[in-house]
Amino acid sequence: MPKTPIAIKPLLLALSLCLGAVACTPGAQAEPVQPSARQPAPPAPDFQGIHRWINSAPLRMSQLRGKVVLVEFWTYACINCLHVQPHVNQWHRRYAGQGLAVVGVHTPEYDYEHLSGNVQAAVKRLGIEYPVAQDNDYATWNAYGNRFWPALYLIDRDGRIVYRHYGEGDYEQTEAMIRELLAQR
Repeated sequence: MPKTPIAIKPLLLALSLCLGAVACTPGAQAEPVQPSARQPAPPAPDFQGIHRWINSAPLRMSQLRGKVVLVEFWTYACINCLHVQPHVNQWHRRYAGQGLAVVGVHTPEYDYEHLSGNVQAAVKRLGIEYPVAQDNDYATWNAYGNRFWPALYLIDRDGRIVYRHYGEGDYEQTEAMIRELLAQR
């Protein structure tokens, strides 16, 4: 009898690595949203179907109107999300006093990432001090039409999405956009 089960192991490993690579998108892609007279920047959806809020009472986009908002889609088991996290923490510390509100939306990829205790422990371990919405059912993820971890959405003071970035990198460009939006009154 041939040893097919052994031959399947490398194939399964390769397949799981490919799926992980697709799910946690490493390739950075920045996408300023170019509004026009015919098509303004889209309004930011509200936070929907949130299982639990960490570091905050429940938030609504209407409460954040007048601030520049950075919505960060992440999950704690994604290595690319972990690479982006120190930058998001730094932007929160640096710009919160100038009108930046950061909201993390933790959308789990794996079953164990649905557990509130695990998310709470990750928030503490990563030093996240801004609000985190636990989006177990992907309701907010779907409202944004998001498909990537990590993903950053910048929302202007009028509540419109004016910038998107998927994956790692382009930190200087994202920070420059944060500063530009904060300078607009």
